[in-house]
Amino acid sequence: MDSYAQMLAQLKKSPAMERFAHLYGRREGELARQLTRYSRLVKAHEDFFHASDRPLYLISAPGRTEVIGNHTDHNNGRVLAAAVNLDCLACVSPRDDKNVCIYSQGYPAISLTLEDVEAHPEEEGTSAALVRGVAKGMLDRGYRLGGFDAVVTSDVLGGSGLSSSAAYEVMVCAIIDALYNGFTVASTPRAQIAQYAENAYFGKPSGLMDQMACSTGGLVTIDFKEEPVVEPLTFSFSDAGYALVVVNTGGSHDNLTPEYAAIRAEMEAVAAFFGQKVLRGVRPEQLIQQTGPLRERLGERAVLRAMHYFTENKRVKHTVQAIKNHDVPTILQELNASGQSSWKLLQNVYCVGTEQPMTLALAMAEGILSGRGACRVHGGGFAGTTLNIVPDDLVDTFVKRMEAVFGQHACFVLDVRPEGAALVFSTEDK
Repeated sequence: MDSYAQMLAQLKKSPAMERFAHLYGRREGELARQLTRYSRLVKAHEDFFHASDRPLYLISAPGRTEVIGNHTDHNNGRVLAAAVNLDCLACVSPRDDKNVCIYSQGYPAISLTLEDVEAHPEEEGTSAALVRGVAKGMLDRGYRLGGFDAVVTSDVLGGSGLSSSAAYEVMVCAIIDALYNGFTVASTPRAQIAQYAENAYFGKPSGLMDQMACSTGGLVTIDFKEEPVVEPLTFSFSDAGYALVVVNTGGSHDNLTPEYAAIRAEMEAVAAFFGQKVLRGVRPEQLIQQTGPLRERLGERAVLRAMHYFTENKRVKHTVQAIKNHDVPTILQELNASGQSSWKLLQNVYCVGTEQPMTLALAMAEGILSGRGACRVHGGGFAGTTLNIVPDDLVDTFVKRMEAVFGQHACFVLDVRPEGAALVFSTEDK
């Protein structure tokens, strides 16, 4: 039996259905949807590469939702995040050289060689840069490299705030790991390799939170001190009677790198005022005492963003404790406070101009929820998505009203995915 027939047969067996349920949940029609999705991806690989004599691997990396801790990770702060059941999925076969060929649905094909893993300035902002950057990050840590042929599909929308780039980076790292290193790279170094690719090769100065959530899976709190400390948490929003609803407002992050960079730069400028590299090394009372001189030197917005950093760190700690106590009212209270802080202090809810979809989505959510749930900016902000914690009995109304404004399929009713980067299936499985 060739590798394609072997993989398709494996997908139709009952263990595959349990694997799908673990990664994607058991919502009506979901298992059948994933079977169709995976089968089409395998057939697409056959059409492109005709690699029936090589082993096949199906490798997945999830998107993520930021529950609380907005723009704190890049200054060594604290976050609470969760992997979600939307993913970047690849069907891959190894090569006997170091050439890489990737066909991603909706994007131009990528062709490069890992004989050259140095940064190419002309590739900045492209998927090729991410592949080359991940390879360099793995090589620098002593991992083996090799070529591969891949077909990729993703339901993590690009520019939506669900971390499509982090999911892609983590997936590429998992591919090289699975094919050439026995799938041995731990979640933290995998996330760090992915962040390195995004920072040094892609040209986006992101923190580590996105990659860490995608790499680790589940609901986790992360303390980004010198070496990130990850603590898994046990909590189910659905068991508490709420759904995670992400609203895609239609705006894209694609042209907003300067806005994101300004947040980090201004926070670090405040830290530098006190002789520190990041705000983690500054005490909150120092900021209070030096507000006047800081305002004169750096401007009001930098001070406000530093205020957000310190109050948001406290909120993460309070929210984690509330989760451990299963104190749902406090969880919702802290999430709403986080949203207000991002809106007023961090100021990443809207850009200058008349188009303000994020602001509209949050104002609508506050009206619909009427104090019964929570809403906040999601991820980087400025455009993209909002995160809403919606009581089960309001989900249909919430989705209907949001989609009447932002379009059909603008809402994602999500589950927390318990597993991060995953080698889902392989024809070499015993």
